[in-house]
Amino acid sequence: MPKSRRKKKMKGIRTGKLRIADHWNAISIIAKSQANPLKAVAEFVENSIDAGARQIVIVRGKKKGEFYLKVSDDGEGIPRNNDGLPDFRRVATHICDSIKRQFKSERSSGIQGEFGIGLLSFWTVGHNLYMTSCSADGKTYEMTMAKDSPNFAITKKRVLLPFKGTDLMIYPLLPGLRSLTGEKIQRYLASELRDRIKSAEVTVKVVDRTGRKELIVVPRQFTGRLLHNLNPAETEHGDIYLELYLSDPGVSNQVGLYRRGTRVLPSITELEQFNKEPWTAGYLQGIVDAPFLNLTPGTRQGILRDDKFSTFHEAMKPIESHLQQIIEDQRKAEEERSSRRILRRVQRALKEAFLRLPEEEYDWFDIHGGKSPKKPGNLFTSGPISGGPPGKDDPESHDANDQKEGDD
Repeated sequence: MPKSRRKKKMKGIRTGKLRIADHWNAISIIAKSQANPLKAVAEFVENSIDAGARQIVIVRGKKKGEFYLKVSDDGEGIPRNNDGLPDFRRVATHICDSIKRQFKSERSSGIQGEFGIGLLSFWTVGHNLYMTSCSADGKTYEMTMAKDSPNFAITKKRVLLPFKGTDLMIYPLLPGLRSLTGEKIQRYLASELRDRIKSAEVTVKVVDRTGRKELIVVPRQFTGRLLHNLNPAETEHGDIYLELYLSDPGVSNQVGLYRRGTRVLPSITELEQFNKEPWTAGYLQGIVDAPFLNLTPGTRQGILRDDKFSTFHEAMKPIESHLQQIIEDQRKAEEERSSRRILRRVQRALKEAFLRLPEEEYDWFDIHGGKSPKKPGNLFTSGPISGGPPGKDDPESHDANDQKEGDD
């Protein structure tokens, strides 16, 4: 086509770039997109792990009649600016531009965050956020943010001793979260961050001051027989890690979908492509970790159905066939054991029934063979009635006489 004609066609087309008209409205939508407050707590813990923390303490308490939640760690703290001060301003003014992307390029692995919106999830937990960290000279600074407010403030805070790491407190909690107990937080983190806690070798403690309990978050342990030789084909986007256990069938058995050690879905069957056997058979527990999957940024609980997901789905098909065969073998073994149990029960029931029949009429069954007959009137013992003289029908009397004759 001649260039002049192509230019004429292009004249009728208008192009442009998308942009946000109302930035605060966009931030509000992002902050409210996280519907699960426990997931928000997991985000805070992951921030501490990304900061290199070895000890993380989650405190649930009450102050002035209102509940609060505090997450403290001994990590590197808030990254400092050129003046050596915690760069809270960058944290607050770079929504959707995570500084962890720079850390990922420097450290190459071990960093999970990437969207720069995790801190906003405090809106689903409480009204105010207080974040505290120290500067290079040991002075303490605090940033405060409020739910439904576009403003933030940074102030110097007086403390008795400087500390390492970061303190994050949310106060007061939303009225609907009064039942957010320490035990619920512990159980959720044990599954949600199972592999992240294990790989980072970090200790996470939950202190419930209102419930007067101290709990250690122990990564969830699965039951059953660990299945070996489950090696998915290598993909162009990365490897898939499987840790699956064959257990007794039950509705509570699930295989979670993880990405880089963090749970995305409690059950892989939530994905339509995997809502079938062997995943729905109820025999499997464990995890499937695909680090290359892309998540929905707002909730972190959804998978984008892009080319990486298609690659993941195709790579899992041979594994599904192998697992299905293992489950079929398990079912056959269970049927055989069940048949043997039923046969033994039938045999025992028939024997007990025949033993109740009159011996003199049904002795041709040979059911009573090898058993000494019971004495008439002797209901509870096989020996003679207490107090009676040994008679000629008494076996013990015969044995005594035989012994005496042998001695003679």
